[in-house]
Amino acid sequence: MELNLQNKIAVITGASEGIGRAIAHQFAREGIHLRLSARSRDKLEAVKAACEKDHGVNVEIYPLDLSQSADQLELSRQTKDADIVVNNAGSIPKGKIHEITEDQWRAVWDLKVFGYINLCREYYAYMKDRGDGVIVNIIGNGGEKPVSDYIAGSTGNAALMAFTRALGGDSPDDGIRVVGINPGPVSTDKLVSMMKKAAVDKWGDESRYEEFYQPFAFDRVATPEEIAVMAVFIASPLSAYTSGTIVTVDGGMVNKGPLF
Repeated sequence: MELNLQNKIAVITGASEGIGRAIAHQFAREGIHLRLSARSRDKLEAVKAACEKDHGVNVEIYPLDLSQSADQLELSRQTKDADIVVNNAGSIPKGKIHEITEDQWRAVWDLKVFGYINLCREYYAYMKDRGDGVIVNIIGNGGEKPVSDYIAGSTGNAALMAFTRALGGDSPDDGIRVVGINPGPVSTDKLVSMMKKAAVDKWGDESRYEEFYQPFAFDRVATPEEIAVMAVFIASPLSAYTSGTIVTVDGGMVNKGPLF
């Protein structure tokens, strides 16, 4: 299937690991030139080297702290020619309201919630001038079924879902599409590390960590590549009539009853 993305330019935030790294590799396979941002220069350099070697695309890296407004502006101004923007930076910790201080709450929202909003504002203006562009917001299915022990994440993701729908409803008038993706649990290095630790605590054997996945669809969680494939399809002309909506990739988890 030809996605017609050759020589497009894509900005990906949170590109040093996990879903962001997988999206970078998938985009590179389609001949998309990359502008990658995250905090870690070393990890970005590794992604850059792999994508350039394996796929022959041009890759530029921007080691920035995208929880900071100044760094958000720096990234957008240096990459204003982006055809595609993937907001992916940030994760929000679990916890009930009394377990998360105001400072902690603001810090994580500055990256994932306000960081997404601010970058959308900047890139939207550049795309509007050209009359073309795609913004993909990687959000999370916690916003679809809020729970009290993930209160900062549930409310943050719900806010980004509403924002994406509102922005993407009008954006076609300017030639722009705005779409969200809601992953469920994904087998990133971070999640696997957490599950291995939990397996040691429960059974004394980290190799049994995949047993925790049995309540999930198909006895597993999603792979980063499965989210990346969805992102590249949404960004492509084959999805040209999609805007102002959220695509959930969680094996039906959000529509299932309690898992545990």
